[in-house]
Amino acid sequence: MIMKKLLIVAIALAGAFIVLCAAVKPVAKKSPPTFEAAVQLIKSFEGMHTPKNWPYVGYGHRVLSGEKYKKGVQLSEKQADALLRKDYRKYCALYREFGADSLLLGALAYNIGQGNVAKSSILKKLRAGNRDIEEVYTAHCRYRGKVNSQIKRRRLAELETLFVKDLRTLARK
Repeated sequence: MIMKKLLIVAIALAGAFIVLCAAVKPVAKKSPPTFEAAVQLIKSFEGMHTPKNWPYVGYGHRVLSGEKYKKGVQLSEKQADALLRKDYRKYCALYREFGADSLLLGALAYNIGQGNVAKSSILKKLRAGNRDIEEVYTAHCRYRGKVNSQIKRRRLAELETLFVKDLRTLARK
């Protein structure tokens, strides 16, 4: 009789365990940010510039004095992609000391310039070990002094794609 009751309790517990396991959804792990993901994100927000956007060519490259790009000439997709990767790689290298955050900082510098990033509170916070940067990062969404919703969406997408709030999650992967 006691064995029968123990068996019934064990079966009930096993059933409850199975129901609980089925109800719990696995937490999706965020993939570590990648250079390729950053390039695709930049492309999606910059778009391909046309000759009417001079002095910008490709995916937002500003033509500097001495560069051999000609006004009125459209870059091919392949040329624009190569130029974007070259520029972005250069920006990421500037922030190499920040490890995984170099992708995020490089994307911001690609858009607002390395000088603006250098004097930003984002760098100050990261240098101090403070990873609570979402508010100061998304504050870089102004155009001619006014908040621009498209730039705000870009900042949010950059944070979502390229920022890892807890770097310990990268170490576990």
